[in-house]
Amino acid sequence: MIRFSDEHVWVRVEGDTGVVGISPHAQETLGDIVFVELPDAGRQLAVHEVAGVVESVKAASDVFAPVSGVVTELNQALRDNPSLANSDPLGEGWFFKLKLSDAQQLEALMDEAAYAGFSQAS
Repeated sequence: MIRFSDEHVWVRVEGDTGVVGISPHAQETLGDIVFVELPDAGRQLAVHEVAGVVESVKAASDVFAPVSGVVTELNQALRDNPSLANSDPLGEGWFFKLKLSDAQQLEALMDEAAYAGFSQAS
């Protein structure tokens, strides 16, 4: 199951873990991504808290946590090759994983169909 926030961040649930990244709409808006700042492993994130930063040739943008949890893993490949967020934003371009603190928060996020309508309007 993948869900999207209105901040153009996605979370894919794998058991009690959420894999987090930016949406294709966000990466298209930003353009060529040249740098990512990821949260530290072990950091507790609250929903809507700034978790990191993504920088492109056009702009810098905060990356917000779509749900609360403890960061368990970072995508080291993304640090070395930030363009993965452009070439495969829903796959190899993931940012971090977190252990979900409250799975109920997923209900407040959009499914793919709802997000498609939202991203076209924004």
